[in-house]
Amino acid sequence: MTSKSPDSTDEEDGPPRMLSRSEESEASFWRLKRSSDEWRENRVKRVLAQEEESLFTTLGRMSFLTICILFDGVFLLQIPVTLGKSFEAWVVYFMLLYGLIRIQHKLYQRWFSLDISQIHFENP
Repeated sequence: MTSKSPDSTDEEDGPPRMLSRSEESEASFWRLKRSSDEWRENRVKRVLAQEEESLFTTLGRMSFLTICILFDGVFLLQIPVTLGKSFEAWVVYFMLLYGLIRIQHKLYQRWFSLDISQIHFENP
């Protein structure tokens, strides 16, 4: 058994140290900054990866998104309109919309995904 002297301070015995408001706000600031820096770096990598793609891929991406928005927003809205704008018609519409958006997202990822794993920035 080890004996502790009464003069020794053990952090486990006392309550954890509380942060002051200024320390807490500064820690929060640095967490937000790291998070936004990571997002910004990934965004720059995606933009750099798009610079290498062909014009047809860029036009295809824009066309695909335009067609999806038009289909989901114009043509699919005909379901609740033709069924009388009842609650059941809106339920059917939202169920179809959810399924179609999932399918469209998978197709977009398959056809237009960008490989940003090869792009690295030097850390200062």
